[in-house]
Amino acid sequence: MDDEALTHPRDPTASGRAEAGVNRIRTLYVNGRILGPDLLPVGQAMLVGASSILWVGSGADAQRHRDEARDVVDLDGGVVTAAFVDAHVHLSATGAALRGLDLSDARSLLEALSRVEAAGRRNGGRPLLVQNWDDTTWPEQRAFTARELDRASYGGVVYAPRVDGHSAVISSALAAAAGLNPWGMADGRVVTDDHHRARATFEANLTRGQRRDDIAVALHTAASRGIAWVHENGGPVVSSSEDFDDVAAVAKDPSMPRTVAYWAQLMRSPDEVDELQGRRGGFAGLAGDLNIDGSIGSRTASLRADYSDAAGTSGNAFLGVDQVRDHVVACTRARTQAGFHVIGDAGVDVAIAGLEAAAEVAGLEDVRSRRHRLEHVEMISADGAARLARLGVVASMQPAFDARWGGATGMYATRLGPQRAQRMNPFRTLLDAGVTIALGSDSPVTPMAPWEAVRAAVRHHDEQERITAVEAFVAHTAGGTAAAQGVGPATQPQAGGSADFVVWDYSPSWFDDLALEGSPPSARRTVCAGNVVHDEMG
Repeated sequence: MDDEALTHPRDPTASGRAEAGVNRIRTLYVNGRILGPDLLPVGQAMLVGASSILWVGSGADAQRHRDEARDVVDLDGGVVTAAFVDAHVHLSATGAALRGLDLSDARSLLEALSRVEAAGRRNGGRPLLVQNWDDTTWPEQRAFTARELDRASYGGVVYAPRVDGHSAVISSALAAAAGLNPWGMADGRVVTDDHHRARATFEANLTRGQRRDDIAVALHTAASRGIAWVHENGGPVVSSSEDFDDVAAVAKDPSMPRTVAYWAQLMRSPDEVDELQGRRGGFAGLAGDLNIDGSIGSRTASLRADYSDAAGTSGNAFLGVDQVRDHVVACTRARTQAGFHVIGDAGVDVAIAGLEAAAEVAGLEDVRSRRHRLEHVEMISADGAARLARLGVVASMQPAFDARWGGATGMYATRLGPQRAQRMNPFRTLLDAGVTIALGSDSPVTPMAPWEAVRAAVRHHDEQERITAVEAFVAHTAGGTAAAQGVGPATQPQAGGSADFVVWDYSPSWFDDLALEGSPPSARRTVCAGNVVHDEMG
């Protein structure tokens, strides 16, 4: 269907207006560099309609399109690429983190507590969110306790999730409000069900308006970083029905990036899927943070052998093979995408065994056709990768995890020892096996920063797991579209493709030699489905 047909649907009186309106809906971009998925130039100019790209070509040929356009935009040497997709985000939590206290750069426990105290004074007694702390980087090598939070916040309500989001320290006031025993938990650390209960209690204090404001802030932040599509990960444990509905409501605004929403609820039959679709609706799949296990940092990822720094501890297994099988079969037969959060090697074993069992029941080709997805997949062997490829599974991964926690002295090495830690987040192994990778941030765990993610994948701590800049760029654009079963931006700005693109400042180290040196380029304009969702071009 052509662009004007999309703009004037089925209106028999619109033919004259459509013809007269051509100039109103077309923009000609000139004097730039239009890059394909291989980050090589495919043109210097392009004509963009209401929702699609109508023409890409040379600067010399642009002249003949000037009369067709209402606006002519001089790119002034800027670079145009396909828009990024962030394949794993938590929008309301991201917005809340932006207004709360971020301890990602705290250098010690004492500094963290000092900043909690200062934030508590600024907050005027209101509940305080304290996020992204990582005790493995502090010289004290321990987290703050509930009693320390009580003193720093003057007895306030404090919810302080660890950077991985799979455990938290909570103040005594929040523990009491959540129906937990504040006197029996001097360290204040909560995991699994107690953590979910504490988080739900804290979030219950937010008004719907506050939550929607947080979601809007997160989406505008994504757009400012060249992200036009995000995959929201909600569910009855990781967020709430109200949160999920608010994401959908805010995302209807055409000035926002598009949202593909996943709901993490376990199914046992196709009828359950159909019933939930009729009652709940609004989800692209029953996937995302449906947890098979937890995280490495919180020692809740399920491992084949104990954590190196906690003898007798091998993590948590939240789902078994039969539950994975039944969920995948139910979703496959209901023609719905399924998926799970999985990190540890024992957790990955459960995921693969469950998917293979589902293929025996529902048929391999039917399972492959749904392109089920796994989030994180941080510990997987070459054999496991090959089995995922056979099943048609997409791996949704976060390169910033390796940048932050990889290496000989990083958190992975502390928790797992150097040998197991070396090949965490094995991008090359998965790509070579034929697995489609979609890149994202897991924001607010790590920031929505796509070019930094590309650089992190290129500079993986293990040279054998590095991928090229082009491979990483494709994984962060077309990979996200593939992970959403084809919903998302085109693989490159091209005639006939959806108008999802970004105009970047020109940076030789990024776009000429792909050295990825220095600061990443800045997004001057982000366009999503023809709508300008971020603009610094004037």
